[in-house]
Amino acid sequence: MKKEEGKILGIIGGMGPLATNIFYKMLIDMTPAHKDQDHINMIILSHATMPDRTQAIESGDLSVLLMKLQEDATFLEKSGADFIAIPCNTSHVVMDDIQKTVSIPIVNMVRETIASLIEDYGCLNQKVGIMATDGTVDAEIFQKEMINRGLVPVVPNHENQKKLMHIIYDGVKAGLPVDSCDFEEVEQQLRDSGCKKIILACTELSCYAMENPISDIYVDAMEILARKVISLCK
Repeated sequence: MKKEEGKILGIIGGMGPLATNIFYKMLIDMTPAHKDQDHINMIILSHATMPDRTQAIESGDLSVLLMKLQEDATFLEKSGADFIAIPCNTSHVVMDDIQKTVSIPIVNMVRETIASLIEDYGCLNQKVGIMATDGTVDAEIFQKEMINRGLVPVVPNHENQKKLMHIIYDGVKAGLPVDSCDFEEVEQQLRDSGCKKIILACTELSCYAMENPISDIYVDAMEILARKVISLCK
């Protein structure tokens, strides 16, 4: 692809592959296009063998994960990408260190989501729920940014967090059916805690939302990333 053909998006995907597929579909569906040439030029790197992000966080050793993400970001930059998107919330634990490796910007899904909560939904000083992996919750990836921006983060209790992990790993990632009752029970706890909005802060949960009816209380971090990427390209 040539630069004169428009901006090129680089995607570090494969975390997981279905989520990357859904992200690509979001970009296609959300782009105002009437012909092939109206769509975004992109390089999709589906790195399915990337180490599990939650396992890396829980082990206390992020070095291998960081090294592989840095290598992927460098590859995309050398391949001509103008900026990078990473549709994986948990990987954002090392986002700032990945950004130091390349000169092109990496769109930060966490920060874009929180900005949207404030600007689009008026959640300042409001409680906002977080549905995410254990790694994202334990590393406080969203909680820290939310507190810095004046939001009040709320996470599921221990039992409901286990239900989310079951949905993410034993359901969506495994390609198996998900019990919607588990999802709804987590939602109810967060509603009862006073949450104005709930972030779908795991791309597997974004996949779940594409296949199942959900209420308007949800804000999908991957959808916000897609919207931001499109605005940068257009």
